[in-house]
Amino acid sequence: MVNYQQGELDRVFAALVDPTRRAILARLEEEESLSISAIAKPFAIKLPAVMKHLDVLGDAGLITRAKHGRTVDVRLSPDPLRAATDWLRRYERFWSPALDRLTAYAENREAEARKAEAGGMGE
Repeated sequence: MVNYQQGELDRVFAALVDPTRRAILARLEEEESLSISAIAKPFAIKLPAVMKHLDVLGDAGLITRAKHGRTVDVRLSPDPLRAATDWLRRYERFWSPALDRLTAYAENREAEARKAEAGGMGE
């Protein structure tokens, strides 16, 4: 069972590596469904390249396709993303403290800058 889930997770992360595929997913998140031609429209690549990206997303389970007459509608399938998020959450404890320290540092620097600005105005 672990290997099966591991393979699914590998396909999801491999699909998310490409910025075009991430952009396709972002568009599908905004729209309930889009035709393949609507998905391809904003990209500076040819339709066969878009189709290959859709194949990768489909193999990873990130999209579903349904044919309606001559049109193929594409929808986001969020379950594999949830599985990837759950996997990442297990490791969140490693980066959360560092991000908390970075936030505190940035907030202190901002407060110091405001104090310096306010102090300089009175002179």
